[in-house]
Amino acid sequence: MTARIFCPAASATQSAPGVKQPWMLRYEPESPRAADPLMGWTSSSDMKSQIKLTFDTKEEAIAYAERNGLPYRVEEPKPATGWRRITSYADNFKTNRIGLWTH
Repeated sequence: MTARIFCPAASATQSAPGVKQPWMLRYEPESPRAADPLMGWTSSSDMKSQIKLTFDTKEEAIAYAERNGLPYRVEEPKPATGWRRITSYADNFKTNRIGLWTH
């Protein structure tokens, strides 16, 4: 079973750019999920897919995987792309605003 080491993206509710995300180690699923014929719920017989370990650094996660003899792959975080224009709420009410007031 291969372990995946990655740094998850910030959730949509985190507005602060300085929030540091921990590195995670999760196991890749060995078997696909299947629908239960009676209830229709999806389930899996793979119990390791429920394990989620967090580490402060990538090196700690790699050391854990090597210490326990786990095959692993590291996914580097994607850099933030795009340009974010910083505006304030008060800019909506300026008298010299470009564009029509929509209310």
